Amino acid sequence: MNKSRRDLPAILYVDDEHQNLVSFKAAFRRDYNILTANSAREAIELLKTRDVALIITDQRMPEMTGVQFLEHIIPSYPDTVRMVLTGFSDVEAIISAINTGRVFRYVTKPWDETELRMTIENAFHLYGLQQRNKQLVRDLRQKVEEQEKTLRLFERYVPQEVVQKALSTSEDSIFEGELRDVAVLFCDIRGFTRFSERSSPKEVVACLNHYYRLMSECVKRHDGTVNQFVGDEVFASFGALMPTYNNELKAVLCALEMLERIGELDQTYGAAFGRPFAIGIGINSGEVVAGNLGSEDRIEFSITGDTVNTGKRIETLTKKHHNAILVHERVFDKIRDKVEAHAWEPVNVHGKSDELLVYQVEKLKQ
Repeated sequence: MNKSRRDLPAILYVDDEHQNLVSFKAAFRRDYNILTANSAREAIELLKTRDVALIITDQRMPEMTGVQFLEHIIPSYPDTVRMVLTGFSDVEAIISAINTGRVFRYVTKPWDETELRMTIENAFHLYGLQQRNKQLVRDLRQKVEEQEKTLRLFERYVPQEVVQKALSTSEDSIFEGELRDVAVLFCDIRGFTRFSERSSPKEVVACLNHYYRLMSECVKRHDGTVNQFVGDEVFASFGALMPTYNNELKAVLCALEMLERIGELDQTYGAAFGRPFAIGIGINSGEVVAGNLGSEDRIEFSITGDTVNTGKRIETLTKKHHNAILVHERVFDKIRDKVEAHAWEPVNVHGKSDELLVYQVEKLKQ
């Protein structure tokens, strides 16, 4: 199937001598879509309406020389390949054409049709390479943007420090765990099950997201990491990603701030909830194994050990105590000079053979 004239590669030839325009068009019209202009100004207007891959211009023209014309159009048409075709071969004009007009070739008249055709073919080859390179750059930029978006989304599911560590770790060692001394915090909304049963799924999700945001801000502000959201429970740790000091105090300060901020939910969801929002918080500290768990298809950063299990059991003791912060005696021993608290009677919890001694934190000491 023959190509239409507009489908052929486009050349704009600019020359103030009409006979040269006729001769050029007659020589190359079979293979190219030849556009002509008899002045730089006419060429500029033509470029506004047509896509041109190659511009060939005479040098000495009235009003504007060929090099001046090429220099003028560079900002608007930076990818167009430019050539000068002229009967004057002075060195200064050639140097000017190369430096200011970014000219691909400087060809003298009268031209040899075979040589000029080869030069034009080389110019189109250069244009094609430029376009392919630009497309590769666009594709690469899109891939990078997609990867950055994926990474940002990934960091919303996995702590940023875990992501960075995974990126700098070999695949063979990604599942290696480490022993850490940490503080763990479990926070639960009192009476949320009843609220979720009588509310629409949309309202439940909106409330949970608001709650997660408030609690996560508290955790982050005190150098902690949210490990997991499960229903209305927030599981956070302090010192799991990297060794840190004062983990017990940071966890308790976080818990006190959580109590202060939970009331913000009342403004939007208090009427549907039926009473002021309240939470229960359990805090424990001790040694855990921190690392990635899972399979080749799915991994998750996790901390495991009796410290975590006991921390969850302590949180369950607050079920009938609204806005209570209970801490293990190990935690209290580290913060006793910082907070006002009272001891509970030793309690039995599921899964523990010995009774636990816990303290209910009231506030910071003045």
